[in-house]
Amino acid sequence: MLDGGRQEPMTTREIRLDIVRAVRIGLLGGIVFLYLTLVGLVGAFSERPLISGFISLGQTLLLLSMLGVGYVTARLIGSPSAKSAASQSRAILMSSLAGFLSGGILAMLVIVGQRIDVREVFVNATTELYQILTFGRGLPGVWLFPIVSGVAAGVSAATYRLPSKIRSPIVWGLAAIAFFGLFSSLFRTILTGISPGLSPFARLFFAPGEGLTPGGALVFLIFAAGAAASRRFGGQTRFANAVRSKVAARPRMRWLGYALLVLVALLLPQVSGPFLSQVLALVGLYVLMGLGLNITLGFAGLFDLGFVAFFAIGAYTLGLLTSYGPQGLVHIPFWLAAPIAMLLAMLGGLFLGMPVLGIRGDYLAIATLGFGEIARLLVGSDFLARWLGGSQGIIGIQKPCIGRLGSFLKPGVPQECSGIEFVGPQAMYYVILVGVLIAALVAWRLRDARLGRAWMAVREDEDVAQALGINLVGTKLLAYSLGAGFAGLSGAIFATLVGSIFDSSMQLFVSINVVSLLIVGGMGSLPGVIVGALFLIGLPELLREFSEYRLLFYGLALIVMMQTKPEGLWPSATIRRELHAGLEAPNEMDAASADSV
Repeated sequence: MLDGGRQEPMTTREIRLDIVRAVRIGLLGGIVFLYLTLVGLVGAFSERPLISGFISLGQTLLLLSMLGVGYVTARLIGSPSAKSAASQSRAILMSSLAGFLSGGILAMLVIVGQRIDVREVFVNATTELYQILTFGRGLPGVWLFPIVSGVAAGVSAATYRLPSKIRSPIVWGLAAIAFFGLFSSLFRTILTGISPGLSPFARLFFAPGEGLTPGGALVFLIFAAGAAASRRFGGQTRFANAVRSKVAARPRMRWLGYALLVLVALLLPQVSGPFLSQVLALVGLYVLMGLGLNITLGFAGLFDLGFVAFFAIGAYTLGLLTSYGPQGLVHIPFWLAAPIAMLLAMLGGLFLGMPVLGIRGDYLAIATLGFGEIARLLVGSDFLARWLGGSQGIIGIQKPCIGRLGSFLKPGVPQECSGIEFVGPQAMYYVILVGVLIAALVAWRLRDARLGRAWMAVREDEDVAQALGINLVGTKLLAYSLGAGFAGLSGAIFATLVGSIFDSSMQLFVSINVVSLLIVGGMGSLPGVIVGALFLIGLPELLREFSEYRLLFYGLALIVMMQTKPEGLWPSATIRRELHAGLEAPNEMDAASADSV
């Protein structure tokens, strides 16, 4: 409180209130600490170093939790705009108290665990975990963790109170260490794949096993912090403004950036090895499905939870047309079978769209969910096992061939390819890339066309769209069929990539994944589909060693996204305006009143 430029001392009641808040946050933080340790996250992650010989992923997880306790406490105790020394000291002191209490709960776990065997209930409360929490000192070092937690929370609060021009480089530098340390083996593989001569640089930055070298961590810290600082301090300089104006005035610069991205996309599988190529292929398949659902859900607003049914139609159609196994029918090339699979999936979209045209919202989601489950049960049933293989599926699917395919001789023997045959994920990646480019081009052209505007009008309000003369039946059916067609194409390519197709691949989780990547990336945004697929599909695949906790982080990522960026990581301009209309309106009113004055 200010009176004549002087700050009044805090009352006893205000101090007591701050202490109560810090205690509450500390207890909640301690519960989070307990959860991370007792579910096995800290123990499993401790086997993987982040910086070799310095800190592991498990210790990093605990450190991030400590910093989070300090950050939350500093936000609730006061605003960073309060610059007085007393306010700053109070926030840091309360944050340290909260961190100490959080660490104290884990200290109590160690004390109890040393006297009582709790592994019958908590199997992850092992001796190794206690060694981690006591820094290898056993019971005498039990209070080291609360002290470290309190200091880390205080440092976090102090960092939060720094000006953004100083805080931002620190955060970006630490984030760079975490990112490159987590995916160190991936970057080392890429460097050595580009050229064997880069191996010394790979050894300089990345440790032989996993993680970064201390020197590499320092380099990434300085580079990322320097880049963030230059953007903060130099973003408004004449040079930066001149560069931005030239880029805006010359669209060729933008197209040059797009060309570089395409070049990276073309060369990445050649330097990354088969594992990353497999991950990229899977991401590409989900991008292809996401572009299809983006038309149905992102453009037209038609919630479809049965999207996997169209994926199944495409996969099984291509399997029946190209398999050299017992279920093969006509044995035609992939390039002819894939359009047929896409057309049949579009017919499936029309078949689904006609009976559900009058349903909206949650009811539409439930109806499409039922359609997806019906399709999954049918392809695995004994009723259709004669044609679709039932639980044994369709095997022996022919690979794509550029050239002439030999005649089919007998079941179990593939047709000979006289040209280029796409075998393996590195080759199939380019087939997927072509499909993604075609789908993106179609969606991009339709978005700003008359049909795209009609879809968006239906998404906003069906009654108003119908009053404006939009044919709801035809518009919805086109959205269903086009989205289903791209899902069918993705299923066809997936069947070819794997070489077989089974009903176990047609789970509801496929549809949920596609919907989730749209939400995370941004509804109605074409780049958002790619970003969402990389975030929700690519990252978990790269971290397969922690697959036991995959769904835990998956759900946590969705919760954080809905809280921090409900519009998505790369939203469309329309969705951004809709979600932030209430926030932008007061600013516009203030600007209008200022102009009138």
